[in-house]
Amino acid sequence: MDRLKVRFNTKEQPEFFRILSKRVNLHFTDNNISKHADNRMIFKTIFMLLLYFIPLTFLIFLPITNFGPMMLCWIIMGFGMAGIGLSVMHDANHGSYSSNPKINQRIGFVINFIGGYHHNWKIQHNVLHHSFTNIDGHDDDINKKLVFRMSPDQERKSIFRFQAFYAPFLYGMITIYWFLGKDFEQLVKYNKQNLLNTQGVTFSKALVQIIFNKAWYLLLTIGLPLIILPLPVWQILIGFFLMHFICGIILGLIFQPAHVIEETDFFKPDAEGNVENNWAIHQLKTTANFANKSKFFSWFIGGLNYQIEHHLFPNICHIHYKAISKIVKQTALEYELPYHHHETFYGAVRSHFAIMNKLGNGRYDAELALKNAPA
Repeated sequence: MDRLKVRFNTKEQPEFFRILSKRVNLHFTDNNISKHADNRMIFKTIFMLLLYFIPLTFLIFLPITNFGPMMLCWIIMGFGMAGIGLSVMHDANHGSYSSNPKINQRIGFVINFIGGYHHNWKIQHNVLHHSFTNIDGHDDDINKKLVFRMSPDQERKSIFRFQAFYAPFLYGMITIYWFLGKDFEQLVKYNKQNLLNTQGVTFSKALVQIIFNKAWYLLLTIGLPLIILPLPVWQILIGFFLMHFICGIILGLIFQPAHVIEETDFFKPDAEGNVENNWAIHQLKTTANFANKSKFFSWFIGGLNYQIEHHLFPNICHIHYKAISKIVKQTALEYELPYHHHETFYGAVRSHFAIMNKLGNGRYDAELALKNAPA
């Protein structure tokens, strides 16, 4: 079945999202503020870019002769990579950074400076994940069937009994995988699914862009340090790997506990592609917030601990999520709809690995069968 033929139930409480959107829009008009970035976002953008590029500049132009200081630079760059991904390019590639599409395009391109490819990211994240959250076969964020079981609708293999234990290591490999192979795999897959045209790019053009961008990224982050730094090759490669591992595990532990946790639901379309809820209610049932009281944490991860608000209003810059979260929660409660939330980041991560364990050993299936059994 064509993944883009999924149809949500538009007849189920359509007034919920209409009322919610009206209230959120009034928040911006009544307070005379833009839905896009302001000076706070500009400061954050500069900070995150410097967090990545200052250590890189030190590695290239101030040749470091000691292993310790060199590793410190790579570690800082790992946090910079994560900061750029979560707090800068994420908004830009959603079109929420600026009302000017050209500014969004230019800032969104920064993903190529950390080893990714902007068109593939938009397809996976914007087109597939946001449209079909937690729907097996449609949401690419849970489509990891070779290494994980992230939905009860996926086949359970014996190795998945241990997935809660090996998941952190593989999360740390996320950006390495993106850089080395995933972008090429996705390009072939998205071309077959006719998804490249959603980005206005052909297969051949995208392939040339990927090869070119990854070539200069490799030269910048590996080639120049290898040429300039008076250190063994293995030390530089360890630093490069550590940078990606830090970034990868941060990304994995921010995005997965927002959807794959004990409280959220998973859905499978019927034979005709119908899903039981309307799109907005579907987002509430498949998404969760966490640690909303932690100001610095929320600042660093681009407000993505307000994942419910992000999924309902991806066109709004994340600096506004906290303010509109009160509106979203109140409206959801009025309509007796779920508003999943963990008070702490630890609680969300714990819930994620708990369900990963249950999905891996079959306990989730047994609990689901008992829940759905006739009274």
